[in-house]
Amino acid sequence: MQEVLQGRRTGLAGLAPFAGPAVVVSVAYIDPGNFATNIQAGARYGYGLLWVVVLANLIAMLFQSLSARLGIVTGRDLAQLCRERLPKPLVYVMWVVSELAAMATDVAEFLGGAIGLSLLFHLPLLVGMVITGIVTYALLLLEGMGYRRLELAIGALVGVVGLSYLVELFVAPVGWASLGQQIFMPKLPDSAAVAIAVGIIGATVMPHALFLHSGLTERRARPKSDDQRRRIIRLSNLEVVLALTVAGLINLAMVVMAAGAFHGSHPDVAKIETAYRTLVPLLGGAAATIFLISLVASGFSSSVVGTMAGQMIMQGFVAFRIPIWVRRSVTMLPSFAVVIAGVDATRALVMSQVALSIALPFPMIALVWFTSRRDIMGVFHNRWPVVALAGVGALVVLSLNVVLLLDAAGVISL
Repeated sequence: MQEVLQGRRTGLAGLAPFAGPAVVVSVAYIDPGNFATNIQAGARYGYGLLWVVVLANLIAMLFQSLSARLGIVTGRDLAQLCRERLPKPLVYVMWVVSELAAMATDVAEFLGGAIGLSLLFHLPLLVGMVITGIVTYALLLLEGMGYRRLELAIGALVGVVGLSYLVELFVAPVGWASLGQQIFMPKLPDSAAVAIAVGIIGATVMPHALFLHSGLTERRARPKSDDQRRRIIRLSNLEVVLALTVAGLINLAMVVMAAGAFHGSHPDVAKIETAYRTLVPLLGGAAATIFLISLVASGFSSSVVGTMAGQMIMQGFVAFRIPIWVRRSVTMLPSFAVVIAGVDATRALVMSQVALSIALPFPMIALVWFTSRRDIMGVFHNRWPVVALAGVGALVVLSLNVVLLLDAAGVISL
């Protein structure tokens, strides 16, 4: 790191010591909630909604780069700055809402891993949940041995998801010419397509990912000058682009696989369980097994990241930290309650995304506000083009989340 900060190591060689935060955060963009929305998009509309995935990923890149910059420049994470700079009543409201969002996130991630295990090994869902809890807790223990080991473990799980979908692309039929045309042709054929687009974009920029990224970068290195901060920001932006490009390609591959497998003959596939069972006769048992392996890897890694984010949110807002096993146990309880109550697992995944949409405005608005203030960011504050792009991106995401909430409340019907 010192060689990089002193300018003796540049390029990809300079990126290596600082790589990790964006890779960890990228897990939020390929969690089990994305599986559900991407399967629906591909099965019902083929390649028609690929452009939505691209747009969502571009917005995510912008906001994650702002979060990373905030941590690098200020040496504080987003939650800490909220505690220090905002009125106390608002801080407590943001803390409660953010904690609930972290728990809602964990429902989707935890259930996703459990669903994958139960289908892969023919286990009861509750047994799959217990195994998921044990594995994710074991992974979290790696953090006590240094952040690099945990980052490598998470990176390996992301690699499993990516390789799984790379294999699926060779198994499922893909119309590359049609894909190339439709990915750059924005259109929403009907109201159901609007609902799915809302689900894709509204669940892409995750509240916990915005909090977590600033925390991971602020403790990475301690730059002593603006020149060193500038070097780290450039490397951080490069890592964000690379990591989220990989995550975006995985999401595109999910939609393409679902389109190739289901669009022609099973356009109504909407549940993860149904997708697995339908894949067996269509593409063979191997393809279906690879699909489940990717789901399990996604569930394990995203559960770890969700727990890390929840701990950082609590520590930042109220300067309070609890043992990681207590945190893991508490965040598991809603998932067990959902299953014991007999709620459909995939439905619970979708509803968790609705809960996230309630929390999303707080960190998005706070992030843009903090990074645009010269008294906080100094020479690294947002210039007007970045403010404009962030404003448009926030408006798109927040507007679609409002639509999602109104639809969930029955005020409108998509």
